[in-house]
Amino acid sequence: MAVIGAGLDLGQRRRGVDMGPSAIRYAGLQERIAELGRECVDRGDVEAGVAEATEAGDPQARYLGAILRTCGQIAAQVETAVAEGYLPLVLGGDHSVAMGTLGGMAEAHGAGAVLWVDAHADMNRPSTSPTGNVHGMPLAEALGAAGKEFSARTWPVPSVERAAIVGARSIDAGERLLIAELGVRVFTMSDIDRHGIERAMREALAYLQGAPFLHVSVDLDAVDPMFAPGVGTRVQGGLSYREAHLALELLAESELMDSLELVEVNPILDDENRTASLAVELAASALGARIL
Repeated sequence: MAVIGAGLDLGQRRRGVDMGPSAIRYAGLQERIAELGRECVDRGDVEAGVAEATEAGDPQARYLGAILRTCGQIAAQVETAVAEGYLPLVLGGDHSVAMGTLGGMAEAHGAGAVLWVDAHADMNRPSTSPTGNVHGMPLAEALGAAGKEFSARTWPVPSVERAAIVGARSIDAGERLLIAELGVRVFTMSDIDRHGIERAMREALAYLQGAPFLHVSVDLDAVDPMFAPGVGTRVQGGLSYREAHLALELLAESELMDSLELVEVNPILDDENRTASLAVELAASALGARIL
């Protein structure tokens, strides 16, 4: 496994998420992976711009140029890791880093599939975004639907041919229209309440199976703030601690995952690094950790 730090925070407006990779490492990521008998190399961090020294540009897609440059670095690192036989593990940073991760996977394999575990759909476009925050647009970009503003990039678009979102509970009006247009499968918290996380995950994985690659992107705000307080866009009513772990245990059982991403950990908003520690344990579940 190759760990790639991507402390990008330009995609949203709350400071601190740039320290997410360090917080996750500090919570024992490399040691936990080693306990599972997996080789783990840490490739360090890509360079990311600082808001105070970066031109914001279009208010409907703030800092997009700088974000795309950092995502280009992520894509290159991911493609190299795949070529060397490693499973890439990207540590965010805000969720805009997913454009780079998916771009690198698409460079290596062609357009694939993504399991998006998130409270949000992240399928806004500049024309529909209520905030102009690019971390709310990466899945639309990966599907080739974000618009011409995203044309200055070095990786293939679309980089994803199929997507499934699990844990959604905050979706904007423009995102609803795009979800319907593109046929993205969405398993909301209402669906999970009614039918359980196991059914949602099995249906999502069945839908995504057979693509050239499966990337798993985990936004820690998918988990209820009771268990993951250190995120910038908290939404009540998320996955429980055990639901989150079971989702990733089922993923490990499927043996479908080709790359993993943990994003939106904000140590400034956290409680004694609880959210970063949860990220480490969720990564372990995705990699096959079991109680017995």
